[in-house]
Amino acid sequence: MFSAAEAQVNSANLILIAEDDENDVFLIKRAFHQAQFDNPLQVVHTGDDALAYLKGEPPFIDRDKYPIPAMVLLDLKMPRKNGFEVLEWIRQHTEFNSLPVVVLTSSQESADVNRAYALGANSYLVKPANFLSLVDMIHRLKEYCKFTSQNVGATWV
Repeated sequence: MFSAAEAQVNSANLILIAEDDENDVFLIKRAFHQAQFDNPLQVVHTGDDALAYLKGEPPFIDRDKYPIPAMVLLDLKMPRKNGFEVLEWIRQHTEFNSLPVVVLTSSQESADVNRAYALGANSYLVKPANFLSLVDMIHRLKEYCKFTSQNVGATWV
């Protein structure tokens, strides 16, 4: 494992996207580009891979190639471990106390929203139905990150 200081030094402002749907990954990446949110993105497709990435386990052991993220965008409905399990694991580990976790999901269920916040999500965003709304959402996320950068220990591109 690694220390909180190492997490701060190695973050490189990377955003970890945990999303199993390839179409959603494609659209999210395009929306980041359109919103000129130029932070590096790393994608994992399962909850197990998200945890392996955060723990620095194979195949994500090389922290130069796979730095600790400055933020996690987390889908809830993923294979193996779901987003709730990933979020719960993150919040149980003190080295990730200041890691912003933004749930980005298609679920509008109030039970899912309440559970995500109870487990420590910083924000809960519902995937919009059209691409322009997604770009607008990502642009707002960028502005939010800039506004709160002194609170999360990251400088956003």
